[in-house]
Amino acid sequence: MIRIHRGRGGSVTRTAGVMRIVAAALLCCSLGAAGCSSKKAQGVDNLNGAGSQVGTETDKSTLEKNASGEGVIGGQGGPLTDIHFGYNDYTVQPQDSSILRANATWLQDHPDRNVQVEGNCDDRGSEEYNIALGAKRAQSAKDYLTTLGISPGRISTISYGKELPICHEQDESCWQQNRRDHFVVSGGQASR
Repeated sequence: MIRIHRGRGGSVTRTAGVMRIVAAALLCCSLGAAGCSSKKAQGVDNLNGAGSQVGTETDKSTLEKNASGEGVIGGQGGPLTDIHFGYNDYTVQPQDSSILRANATWLQDHPDRNVQVEGNCDDRGSEEYNIALGAKRAQSAKDYLTTLGISPGRISTISYGKELPICHEQDESCWQQNRRDHFVVSGGQASR
């Protein structure tokens, strides 16, 4: 209780302010406890942590596969090919148009399949910047595939920023390999 003096009339007890503070603290604690759920995220597809040809099919994300040591070496296990980007750029390069057309053709031939586009960056720049850049790269590929007739509902995007490099050297050729969109197929059976 807080006593407040009101001029000549004496003091008044005021508990409403204290009750608001207590209620706010309880609300914060309950929201914090609810946010600490132990359930794992579901529905994210496999990531191939090392390669230019991917499209691995699984119920695990690339991040989960990489963490468990199940990552697929580049060129193995997938029907779709990665595309690459310039430094600090998220526009589809002319040489990647043919790759995206081939990926779209494969997706049109397999209407029961979905694809997750995983945007990746090299390790230069802040984590926040690279997450945003990876998201823009993934969205660029999704938009391009959509213009080629693939339903946007079949394409999901995720950004891994600089978290899943396929090359760890500190030179331009390595950074170029890491600036990519990786395509992960889900649903149905994989075939080339």
